[in-house]
Amino acid sequence: MESLQAVSSWPVDTAATAVVDARGEVLGTHGPVDHRFPLASVTKLLTSYAVLVAVEEGAVEWDQPAGPEGSTVRHLIAHTSGLAFDSADVQAAPGSKRIYSNTGFQVLADFVAAATEIPFARYLAEAVFEPLGMASSELTGSAGAGGVSTVSDLVRFAAEVQAPKLVSAELVAEATTVAFPGLRGVLPGFGLQKENDWGLGFEVRAAKSPHWTGSASSPRTAGHFGQSGTFLWVDPDAGVACVTLTDRAFGEWAVSAWPAFTDGVLAELGHAR
Repeated sequence: MESLQAVSSWPVDTAATAVVDARGEVLGTHGPVDHRFPLASVTKLLTSYAVLVAVEEGAVEWDQPAGPEGSTVRHLIAHTSGLAFDSADVQAAPGSKRIYSNTGFQVLADFVAAATEIPFARYLAEAVFEPLGMASSELTGSAGAGGVSTVSDLVRFAAEVQAPKLVSAELVAEATTVAFPGLRGVLPGFGLQKENDWGLGFEVRAAKSPHWTGSASSPRTAGHFGQSGTFLWVDPDAGVACVTLTDRAFGEWAVSAWPAFTDGVLAELGHAR
């Protein structure tokens, strides 16, 4: 795909990208797809998928109490528990505001670890990495931002999200549908959003503006970006997903480059707007 070559013009030392369709066919790649990059918050997608497996297995339930008083597993994974971004402070009542929280994801992982009696990094490996053949992926730090992976591995994950085998398609559909709709909140790097829509671990594009995906991205596009200069999106209307990893921290360069890049990918596939 010619559109993927745009990453060569980005102000980064190393970048790799790939597009995979809903059948799991890789439509194009560019850059060192087997290079291991720190994922930052793209880790949350992998953590969330492990939680989906735990729910599917019956180890945890969405409405189990977890986190601050009145909060549940569902609140934690949807960033509505009230926990602060990076501390144990409670800043809002559960379900009242979308507060993006790394702390909430660590509380969530600890809850799953206690329920399964398996350390979360090990559970993530057994539930997601190993069955998908993601041999270069690892959780080396926090459940919200401590993952390391490659484009090649994340292509396998993106294919799984589009055609689930580890969990039911219905559960993935729930995870990529807005939970607790209509809540205000800050989308990191893009400011206050009147409706900061999120699914169960997956950020849902919906009507957000500005946003890190493209103007041609469908409202149902779901995924995540990371402060290490990484992103993964799945656009079910286009029937494709894109993984892009770099070694430069997110900043104004990404705010400018990523939406245009996504629009270029979608245009090449016949989904321009």
